[in-house]
Amino acid sequence: MKTFQLQTSAFSFHDITAQVKQAVRESGVREGLCTVYCPHTTAAITINENADPDVQRDLKFALIDAFGDRDRPEFRHAEGNSHAHLKSSLIGASETIPISNGSLTLGTWQGIYFCEFDGPRSRRFFVQIVGE
Repeated sequence: MKTFQLQTSAFSFHDITAQVKQAVRESGVREGLCTVYCPHTTAAITINENADPDVQRDLKFALIDAFGDRDRPEFRHAEGNSHAHLKSSLIGASETIPISNGSLTLGTWQGIYFCEFDGPRSRRFFVQIVGE
């Protein structure tokens, strides 16, 4: 398993596709699976379009619409970041991508994103590659 570090800003999306692709190349695995995992409860991993930055902007606004960008009075979590926990749970902690012929089988427009919902923070994510 490979560990990556990154510095995030408040509520941000970080394209980590190149780092994950490099980990796959370095592994030498030709056929298998690649899992990208986030060990944080106020961040997430997602796959989405990476050709048009407006997609991340739209996703951000939709998540704010659904959960807000600060806690509501009825939220009880003492740290005041329940909105970030909700976004993390909705998006999810990991993505698994098949590896074929030594490459990730991402679609033409797909990229892998680390999603920060409570930054800025020093974060990490893991890439686990399993071959046949």
